[in-house]
Amino acid sequence: MQLLIKGGRVIDPANNIDGLYDVLVEDGKVVEVSSHVSHLTSHADIIDASGKIVVPGLIDIHVHLREPGYEWKETVKTGTAAAVAGGFTSVACMANTEPVNDDPSITEYILRKAKIEGSCNVFPIGAISKGLKGEELANIGELKEAGCVAVSDDGRPVMNADLMRRALEYASSFGLTVISHAEDLTLAKGGAMNEGAVATRLGLRGIPNAAEDVMVARDIALAELTGARLHIAHISTKAAVRIIRNAKARGVKVTAETAPHYFTLTEEAVEGYNTNAKMNPPLGTAEDVAAIKEGLTDGTIDCIATDHAPHDPDSKDVEFPLAANGIVGLETSLPLTLNLVKEGVLTLSQAIEKLTVNPARAIGLKKGTLSVGADADITIIDLNEEWAVEPAKLKSKSKNTPFAGLKMKGKAVATIVGGKR
Repeated sequence: MQLLIKGGRVIDPANNIDGLYDVLVEDGKVVEVSSHVSHLTSHADIIDASGKIVVPGLIDIHVHLREPGYEWKETVKTGTAAAVAGGFTSVACMANTEPVNDDPSITEYILRKAKIEGSCNVFPIGAISKGLKGEELANIGELKEAGCVAVSDDGRPVMNADLMRRALEYASSFGLTVISHAEDLTLAKGGAMNEGAVATRLGLRGIPNAAEDVMVARDIALAELTGARLHIAHISTKAAVRIIRNAKARGVKVTAETAPHYFTLTEEAVEGYNTNAKMNPPLGTAEDVAAIKEGLTDGTIDCIATDHAPHDPDSKDVEFPLAANGIVGLETSLPLTLNLVKEGVLTLSQAIEKLTVNPARAIGLKKGTLSVGADADITIIDLNEEWAVEPAKLKSKSKNTPFAGLKMKGKAVATIVGGKR
């Protein structure tokens, strides 16, 4: 069966395409991108994309699907439903499940659930250390063989520098990227938000930017030592951007991501002890936000990822220091990223690049393009559709968003995975 997406503005940064084209899909693959497709049959399903943009399916390489172990917060089924609602055709899920994804049986379970109940492609990320304890390496080779596409102890940092060095060396031998959760626990201990005037006014213990900065510097030094591929998760501070920029200039194999809340919100969002603004790393200052935007503009920050972290009400409706960290983000990421285009921080092509081919390259996925022969993962976006964030209507099982009631502009109106709507 053929699918023809007709008359849209096709933006495919990987192939330097930006123009009015038709996209022809057959048997789950892209077979033609041209002004006048030549292989069309009379039985093709046709989508009129006039006035809309057609891009490779969006990719989020930092998602917490919570299954197995925390199914009351999110499941593979509900998390992938949220993903496709937000325009994502592929997500990579972190290892901090229960049991931890440090064993091939857990990887296989996630992939099996995704095949049966998932709405999009799911790529498991395995643990660096057994039980995320930072004491002993997980069997990275077996995790790769089972289907893991990267390794990370995200949610917890690897405090032991020697263990992190060995993880980089071991993962490199299997062609895997190591994803760093950059946080020095001795500096962050007991903190609930960014250290500064707002924390002092609210009577909350703060976390200094240095808790992120020193670990970014350490892990970059280890990547430089080993020659391994390192990806820094959820960059949020001014100094971290500078450290990564300098490392790239030296040729270190490092990529980085930030999340929409780090270029949209500041620590002021915590006012009123709003636990939906509690996350790790914490929201920073206006200076940090400006630095994140600069890092996105100049390419220091390669990817935009959500760090989609669903939590049930009982985990958030408590005293601020006791509340769980994180927010849901899959359904709000696209319009918040498009705001950067309106602000002139990114061109539309650059924004799409940071949501498609760059995340794919960071962890070695064969995704993120509309090349002939590529998987037909495609997102159609209406840049002008206006809508408001209503938590009750989110597809995610959890509703913990700081953007409730916010008016958004831009929405995925069709999400096609492997040629299927």
